[in-house]
This record gives sequence, C-alpha cells and structure tokens, in this order.
Amino acid sequence: MLAARVTHLWRHPIKGHGVEAASCASLSAGATFPWDRVWAIAHDAAKVGPANSDWAPCANFSRGARTPALMAIRARLDEAAGRVTLTHPDRPAITVDPDDPDDAARLIGWLQPLNDPGRAMPAFVTRASGRGMTDSDWPSISILNATSLADLGRRLGADLAMERFRGNVWLDGLAPWAEFDWIGRDLRLGGAVLRVRERITRCKATTVSPDTGRVDADTLGGLAAGWGHQDFGVCAEVIVGGAVAVGDPAALA
Repeated sequence: MLAARVTHLWRHPIKGHGVEAASCASLSAGATFPWDRVWAIAHDAAKVGPANSDWAPCANFSRGARTPALMAIRARLDEAAGRVTLTHPDRPAITVDPDDPDDAARLIGWLQPLNDPGRAMPAFVTRASGRGMTDSDWPSISILNATSLADLGRRLGADLAMERFRGNVWLDGLAPWAEFDWIGRDLRLGGAVLRVRERITRCKATTVSPDTGRVDADTLGGLAAGWGHQDFGVCAEVIVGGAVAVGDPAALA
C-alpha cells in the first residue's frame, strides 16, 4: 500500500535558468506543470529560429549540463505581470518580461558572463505554444522520491539538494527507488491523477551545486556504480486534472 505525501513542488519558469518553490498548483489534463519551462534560452548554435513556437529538443537551449553556473540561478515569478526575477551569487538581480523584446535582450546580456565563451552562447528567448519546453517531446511532469535522493546521497557521502534534479513534484514516505515500479500505472496526487510513463535519465547538470554553480558531486557515477543506470525520477502525464498542494497524499490509483 502506497503511503506517501507531497513534500515539495517546484517550477522553472525559464528552462534551465532558475528554480522556484510553489505551495500548490492546478494541474490540467495533457498539460505541463503550471508556469514550468514556459520560456527557454536558445543558444547561437540552435537549430531553431527566433520565430519558433514548437517544442524543440533540449540540445537547442542553454542549460546546466553545458554551463554549470546556470544551476545557481533562482527564480521568482509574478504570474499576473508575466515577469520573472532572477538572482545568482555572481550577478545582480534582474527582472524581465521574457516576451518583451527589450527585456529579452537585457536577459541575454545578463546571462552572457555566466557562460563559457568557448561554448555556444545564449542568443534569444523562445517559448513553445501552449505547453512547457520539457525535455520530453510530450507534456510531462516529473515526480521524484526523497528517499531515493537520500540513498544516492549516502552512497556519495553528501547531502544532495533536490534542486539538482529539476523536478516538479517530490514525494516522501516511499521505499528508495519505488518510483521505478510505477511505469504504466496511475498515481493520484491530491485531486489530480497522473499516468507514469517513463524513467528520467540524468545529465551532468545534476553534478552541479545549486548554491554555487560549480561541479561538486559525481551523481552520474554514483548512480551507475550503485544501481547500474543513470536514471533518477519518473515522468508522468496528467490524465485527470485537479489541485495538488504540499502535504497532499499520493496513492496509486
């Protein structure tokens, strides 16, 4: 019998550029987490143009796997105004409307010093029409297990922050790695029901401290050595919309 609860909810208004905690969210069938990855920063080697409004693979965008400093960005979203405030330990705070061309240009300028000049540089802001720019080509919500994180942390001898894994929903009260047994099953979170579809294979972004933006933990090596894979967390599709909040129960439907 599954006896778990939602302990944290997170959204990432600009893909790969800042994380923000949420206390509740209204999930809709077939949609991504509200205000999650609404915008993305395409780099100058991207195979999409400024007018793109379709989902595109993550290789087109600036992200922590290639630019570790980005992992230390924090976000605060003003939903009513559509404005995002970003902070970073090495940069002054900035508030922008990413849909405004002048603000988007300011944002690109703000990001440039965080990027390695030997890699593709941030070029322009884009967004996918009607959905978040998730890594999956379908509108997914990521669900992660706090006891799996603790298990990985013990193996590495480190206290790993959950923000490394850029998840939407964190659960506690489960056995470690129990989430991998849910593939193809339905999970009720508060008033919503989600169908778990696949495991999430991780990238180098998880090796970076979200406090400093510097690589400090071999998460991928730890996963491979301990469990023979580099997977952490699962992706799910909302099949019945509803509200979910921190503290809500989670149960297999």
